[in-house]
Amino acid sequence: MAGHAVEHDYHLIPPSPWPFLSGLAALIWGLGMVSFFAGLVPRTGESPMMEFFFAKGLDTIQGKEGASGGWIILVLGVFFAAYVMFGWWRDVARESAAGDHTPVVDIGLRYGMIMFIMQEAMFFVGWFWMFFEIGLFHKMRAGWNQDILENASAYADSMAPGIKAVDPWHLPLMNTLILLLSGCTVTWGHHALIHGDRKGAKWGLGLTVALGFFFIGVQAYEYMELFHGREEGYPWLSTDSFGSAFFLATGFHGLHVLIGAIFLLVCWARVMRGGMKPEKHFGLEAAAWYWHFVDVVWLFLFAFVYVILAP
Repeated sequence: MAGHAVEHDYHLIPPSPWPFLSGLAALIWGLGMVSFFAGLVPRTGESPMMEFFFAKGLDTIQGKEGASGGWIILVLGVFFAAYVMFGWWRDVARESAAGDHTPVVDIGLRYGMIMFIMQEAMFFVGWFWMFFEIGLFHKMRAGWNQDILENASAYADSMAPGIKAVDPWHLPLMNTLILLLSGCTVTWGHHALIHGDRKGAKWGLGLTVALGFFFIGVQAYEYMELFHGREEGYPWLSTDSFGSAFFLATGFHGLHVLIGAIFLLVCWARVMRGGMKPEKHFGLEAAAWYWHFVDVVWLFLFAFVYVILAP
């Protein structure tokens, strides 16, 4: 009640707009992704305005004749989500600096981060389940009734040995080494902060962020090569089930690397400004957990998507 001393360890925050705005941002972002990858209206030329906003944006990226737009909603959703994340995380950091994160609240934050990583892991578990199921039973699917599975016969050559896989020993191997090295640098930065070595923490986190963005650049270059080699049989988004599965997994993992790099960039900026203390730095711990999770997922992807199917 008002006027009484607080007699519990829980931090009761004032009304916040961020939960509602995050849901709205996720809705716009999701709508943008559907519009970009699948399209909500066909490209017929009859409704130029509707097609510019809601037709398949991937056609524009691939340079198809007469295709424009289709990416506006996705870009708006991304920027809206970035604004919400910035505002919400800024408020959480301010609460921590004000001393509102008691030991009980800190435990809750840790449980929340663990549950978040678990649900992220389950996405990749579901993807691997689908990938192995298609890999083992794609020839069986090819014999299904066309009324049950559209274009069922195409599954016969949709996985090895019918596909032309990506050579794992060039760009994918380089990215594997980049991520393994970044796992070392983030551990260095974290332990340096624990022992009061702020200079080491700055260098460790800074190098990790740089390696994360370097990974994304190498993956973007790999995608460009695959795009130009799609006529030669290399996987692309809509060539076969392997192409769809390949870009879903590696692209979604690349998105995780981007999120993790931004997460660590924020931690690095806070360390540079004097924040993050040896005795209280859960934001950095959570970022390090997430980064190691991203590393482990990539090792599984490298082994099963690249190496096992290597030409």
